[in-house]
Amino acid sequence: MSNRLFQGIVHQMTDSIDRTIGVIDETGTVISCSELGKIGEVLTVDVTAVFSGSTESFVYEGYTYRAFDTHVHPEYAVFVSGDDVLASKCTSILAISLSSIKQYYDEKYDRSNFIKNVILDNILPGDIYLKSRELRFNNDVSRVVFLVRISDKVDISAFDIIQGLFPDKNKDFVINVNETDIALIKEVTANIDPKDLEKLARSIADSLGAEFYSHVLVGIGTIVESIKELARSFREAQVALEVGKVFDTEKTIVSYDNLGIARLIYQLPTTLCDMFLREVFKRGSIDSLDQETLFTIQKFFENNLNVSETSRKLFVHRNTLVYRLEKIKKLTGLDLREFDDAIVFKVALMVKKYLDSNPIKY
Repeated sequence: MSNRLFQGIVHQMTDSIDRTIGVIDETGTVISCSELGKIGEVLTVDVTAVFSGSTESFVYEGYTYRAFDTHVHPEYAVFVSGDDVLASKCTSILAISLSSIKQYYDEKYDRSNFIKNVILDNILPGDIYLKSRELRFNNDVSRVVFLVRISDKVDISAFDIIQGLFPDKNKDFVINVNETDIALIKEVTANIDPKDLEKLARSIADSLGAEFYSHVLVGIGTIVESIKELARSFREAQVALEVGKVFDTEKTIVSYDNLGIARLIYQLPTTLCDMFLREVFKRGSIDSLDQETLFTIQKFFENNLNVSETSRKLFVHRNTLVYRLEKIKKLTGLDLREFDDAIVFKVALMVKKYLDSNPIKY
């Protein structure tokens, strides 16, 4: 696209500058020129001297060259026939003009900017494929969105660290979303193991945690097969972090696929959740359970409602655990040794935790 962009400008300036003008890349290949026959020709000029980083013009065999770009290391240079003062001034004007135009082009059509607009739903669905073709973006690959959240405001170096972990800018994209979030759009194989995604997320969290000594969370969306679905994967990664903040406060890596029933509860209206608790429990009964009782219930669930195994893990006699379970049944009306009651109680605890994080305002 830069070739056509430069060629259009060169063509417009040909009448104003009565000399041969053109643009070369880092290999010395002419990519745009007022003399169309020169396009594609490799010049014998010393490209190292041209792209040395100096802002001065470089004269070689009757042509004046000047490097330009919007990056620290220039990738292009403009040339004008002649080695006089006018040629030097023309290269300066052309370098400034082409650099400004390229910056505008990059801001409008840059791949990273395009991906950011896609995941934030800032682009119409019908325009996604048009722009992806224009940018030569590979549509036929699987991708997944990782959302990295840092407890402190995102430092520029945090972005650089993640970019350093995934340097291939043609496949992976690192996007600053806001003050605390960085999104990684990662190209993956279609049959990748979910555990590998979690390992990848762990490596990101560990790298940032070691550098900043701050709490880092990573949400993982689902794998998608097309560009327009990236926004969904991004939203899923956001939901994973929000749900994890409520139900899995100790986890630093949260995958949308592993949220289970917590995902459903999180999407329910708080008024409906409050109504559920009022119907299942006696008024205030769930709040009357002390921390020891709640810990016992947690261990009972972790051990698949097995009384013997739970009592062994709690280092208490089996009869002591049975007594506690009977106490819970008396308070709540639910026998946790019964599978159906256990399910209701488990869901109720999760609903209560959700309401505590989203209190109802009367």
